[in-house]
Amino acid sequence: MPRLARLGFIDHHRTDGPVRRRVRSRGVPPALAGREIFYTEDPRQAADLLGRALSPASLTLGDVDANRFAASLHGVRLRDVSLLHLDLGIAATLDIPAMGPYFAVHMPTNGRALCTHEGRTFEANPVRAVVTSPGMSLTMRFAYDSPQLVLRIEQEALVRHLTRMIGGSLSHPIFFDPELDLTTDAAMRWTGAIQLVHTEVFYEGSLVQRGQGIGSLEELLMSTLLLLQPSNHHAQLVLPSEQTGRRVVREALDYIEAHLADKVTMADIARNVHMSIRAVQQGFHEELGTTPMLYLRDRRLERARADLTDGLPSDGMTVTEVAERWGFHHLGGFAVLYRKRWGESPSETLRR
Repeated sequence: MPRLARLGFIDHHRTDGPVRRRVRSRGVPPALAGREIFYTEDPRQAADLLGRALSPASLTLGDVDANRFAASLHGVRLRDVSLLHLDLGIAATLDIPAMGPYFAVHMPTNGRALCTHEGRTFEANPVRAVVTSPGMSLTMRFAYDSPQLVLRIEQEALVRHLTRMIGGSLSHPIFFDPELDLTTDAAMRWTGAIQLVHTEVFYEGSLVQRGQGIGSLEELLMSTLLLLQPSNHHAQLVLPSEQTGRRVVREALDYIEAHLADKVTMADIARNVHMSIRAVQQGFHEELGTTPMLYLRDRRLERARADLTDGLPSDGMTVTEVAERWGFHHLGGFAVLYRKRWGESPSETLRR
């Protein structure tokens, strides 16, 4: 299986059926052109497939040109970030009662879509995107010829990333303002990050194509969205808390992140944040509900899983190599911890 064809939310396939009628190219980005997830001229099948790729939804066609309906979805998934291109062709309404456990940025590349998100109605177009949050409702009324690029970020990954950024657990689920103005100077960073994804996915031999740098690229996208788009946690990012406990935790998290592959002790962490071991432990207990060493172990398990997910057995990668890289020198113990955390063995992840 190609490394970047591992779509976790829908099987990667081409529709089996009669020869398609000729449909002109509708601006599928070059990086996604060969990565079709589905194509169908059946509205019911389109609703079902979109429900599996995004969230359960209903699809209603407009009266004009309904016989010309042709839906397609192209996409690629890295680890916790997916880049998708959705095209319904004609005027249609997509109604999602509750978004799944992911955040998404819907960016029309042409035309427009009238959006209703939790009772708030506005237009999405090439200069105004829609940002959705888990559990929220979304209705998009697409005009004719209104394809869109969708960036999907899994909820668990964004929550973990924001927790590290602010140095504390989240008191409330993340909820973004749904309107994203793409014309601002700040939004140029977002556009640049999306272009970087395109480049890394498109070019053979890129870091991402070789299974490297995926985590850094995803963190860039998550950080950019969190810092750019208003949310109920935005103030914690732009005006960090100066509470001693949270500051200590934030600095300790930075140190741990920079030394995940090294031998790290509590004394190392305390020395580098200029606090006592007890103060660091208390900060982690109050802000994260865990201990520094348990947090370190969990982050190493996450990095090990990332390496096993990105790697292919044909690369010569082994479970033992990955375990030792991240400080797990007892393979049996690593396998037990890994299965308890992820529900499968390390070798199953590598083979998948």
